[in-house]
Amino acid sequence: MNGFQTHLGPLVFLDLSLLTMLVLVAFAMLRSRHLFAVVMLSGIYSLLSAAFFVSLDAVDVAFTEAAVGAGISTVLMLGGMLLTARREKPVTPGRAPVALAVVFATGAALIYATIDMPAFGDPNAPANSSVGQRYVEETPNDIAVPNIVTAVLASYRGFDTLGEVMVIFTAGVAVILLLGVGSVRGGTRIVDKDEDE
Repeated sequence: MNGFQTHLGPLVFLDLSLLTMLVLVAFAMLRSRHLFAVVMLSGIYSLLSAAFFVSLDAVDVAFTEAAVGAGISTVLMLGGMLLTARREKPVTPGRAPVALAVVFATGAALIYATIDMPAFGDPNAPANSSVGQRYVEETPNDIAVPNIVTAVLASYRGFDTLGEVMVIFTAGVAVILLLGVGSVRGGTRIVDKDEDE
């Protein structure tokens, strides 16, 4: 081990507390049958995720999670919920052995993949010693942006950021179009055939 050790401090306990709350909120979302409660819990989940990202010094990701996850997504889901019932219809519980096998196989593969990962915060990790170090050293000379994170988001991966904005815009337009069904056009209310009957 390269002499790198993780010391248990207050920040580690804060991270563990946030992760525990994330798991509890996720289970509460799974157990709830009230759609409004699920939407509100998803907003809480996003805020907890944002707090966790702040504790990991990823403030830019935390801002994005808070704005998109807790803000825009919650508004879009509340708008979409206007077209549905307020409570989930009861479903007869069944067993899906193939789906369960896929979940366990995927989980086992993910756990196996983490065995070779470097320790969290290891300065000798490839991400910190090669690519990350290159960004730190060359970004001020390569791009006239003083903030390295902003330079990466706006320039190095600008097309990826543009794609994310397009996804959010498309989701917003889709919700507006869904809410527009049954709206008034030319002074006449459009009524579906089933609704008229």
